[in-house]
Amino acid sequence: MLATGRQPPLGEKLGISLVEVEYGHAVFEATPDGTSYNPMGTVHGGYISAILDSACGIAAHTGLKPGFGYTTLELKVSFLRPLNDSSGKIRAVGRLVSMGGRAAFSEATLVNEKGQLCATATSTLLVFELRPRKAVANPADGAS
Repeated sequence: MLATGRQPPLGEKLGISLVEVEYGHAVFEATPDGTSYNPMGTVHGGYISAILDSACGIAAHTGLKPGFGYTTLELKVSFLRPLNDSSGKIRAVGRLVSMGGRAAFSEATLVNEKGQLCATATSTLLVFELRPRKAVANPADGAS
């Protein structure tokens, strides 16, 4: 994804970009604005959770064996400091804590442009073997 400049659709929608990745480590950045606010005038917790979930997930993704996938089972987020338009660019750094055969554990921190810690997350992820996709008959081919 980094090599092609592509981002996942949710990342495009929310303006969240993967900027670094290596084994056990993933970094996402974003600059939230008023479109991500809750009624209280601060960045919505769902937005913060999304960037932290992405950082935790991709950090875990880096530890997968070929032919395996993952999905988040649990995400715990602690909100420590509010974000708003004066927060500037935010940065979520994910770290793989442990990779097992059936579960992975990761954590992430979120800082504002001043480097102040704003939120943290821990994640438990289910690890599973990917199944090959079955071919689906195309009615246009005359197959029935």
